[in-house]
Amino acid sequence: MTVLSLCFLVCADLLQVAVGYLTVTIEPLLPVVVGDTVTLKCNFKTDGRLREIVWYRVTDGGTIKQKIFTYDAMFNTNYSHMEDYRRREDLVYQSTVRLPEVRISDNGPYECHVGIYDRATREKVVLASGNVLLTVMSPPNNISVVAENTPAPFSRYQAQNLTLVCIAKGGKPAPSVYFKRDGELIEVISYVSSTVDYEGGGSAGVRGARPLISRDLDDTKLRKSLSLLGPDGRPGRLYTESPGRSYMARQPGQEPSPATETIPETVVSREFPRWVQSTDPLYYFSNMQIPQSDGSVLVQAKLTWTLNPQLDNDALFSCEVSHPALSMPMQTEVTLVAPKGPKLLITPARAKVGDTVRITVQGFQVGSPVNEVFPEPLFTWTRVGDRLLDGSAERDGKELVLERVPAELNGSMYRCTAQNPLGSTDTHIRLIVFENPSMLKNTQNPNNGAPGLHKLGLIFLPLIFTVTVELT
Repeated sequence: MTVLSLCFLVCADLLQVAVGYLTVTIEPLLPVVVGDTVTLKCNFKTDGRLREIVWYRVTDGGTIKQKIFTYDAMFNTNYSHMEDYRRREDLVYQSTVRLPEVRISDNGPYECHVGIYDRATREKVVLASGNVLLTVMSPPNNISVVAENTPAPFSRYQAQNLTLVCIAKGGKPAPSVYFKRDGELIEVISYVSSTVDYEGGGSAGVRGARPLISRDLDDTKLRKSLSLLGPDGRPGRLYTESPGRSYMARQPGQEPSPATETIPETVVSREFPRWVQSTDPLYYFSNMQIPQSDGSVLVQAKLTWTLNPQLDNDALFSCEVSHPALSMPMQTEVTLVAPKGPKLLITPARAKVGDTVRITVQGFQVGSPVNEVFPEPLFTWTRVGDRLLDGSAERDGKELVLERVPAELNGSMYRCTAQNPLGSTDTHIRLIVFENPSMLKNTQNPNNGAPGLHKLGLIFLPLIFTVTVELT
């Protein structure tokens, strides 16, 4: 060893004795769940005199440090002070910070800064620090299943796709989502959807990029369907179609006979598709993750397949969500149900001329209420044989409002068509309009002036006769 190297080692040792040393380490943390209590532990070893301990929470990628805890040794006598600063003495310290009921916003890096006095000057402060990453997990707080692009009409002549959207909110990290049908895991073909179409709403209303799913029509059914086309090549009108969507007059005998009706009367009919679908459809799956402002991730998982109303009606589809913060998966489920005839209510029960009449959907004739039909049905109102009171051919919604009904609407028949991609159904109801006594009292009787005119006629008749005689 050269003399120069020996001198360098001696100087380094003397410098270390003069300055002292400081090492800081923070115990690593396992991921925690929202609501847990976390203890941050900072261990440091030094032979100097402690000056301060400062804890920081680091945000915005390290550009901002928020001070969360400070310990100043100058005003605390509990810590032992070294009497001989030239004598090397190792002291081990630990600083702990307790974070009760952590939130997603507590996620991120934390730093522990420790300062000691320089052994030589006793005024200069030597600093060292350590850091740790706190990972806060949050299980999803809400999951739901909606049908994309609903309410939608029922297609009788063309197979159509149905997309179920499973929405999981509040998860961090993003949860895993998968679909089941009747309790069995669905084998899917993954694809990428390029459209972000949900932000705080109820349903996904914008169509995303989806694969085109189609099947060849059965030849027999195709020939039968073509025989139903009108002269111009467009589909003929079926019993459950509304005038605005038809091109062919209703066949005679399909209208309910007024002679056999009760008042008010409802007639329910069902319509089934005119095409045949494969019994083994292909299911396409896409998964989209949308970061939220609170640090959580909104997940939209879509399941798309070609609908077969005969097989898919009453099928149970479930969406299951698994997450590291959950001991067992969360689940929500929907049953595909075609509407079974709207149950209609007319108010007031005895409508009079000039009243505002409301015909409202109160549920369905068979089984479930409105909110249990899935996908959401589309309700369309038409008047049989004529236009509605406002002149329109049809109107959508769960309620039809007729303002200041005239006497001419007495006996008019109204049709409510409820449809979703699984099927279509009609209900007819007849409106009975009674006379309004108050309007009759305010209407002047045209015969009230007849007696006066009769008397005037008797007075002027002799005068006319006299004038005629004189002229003769």
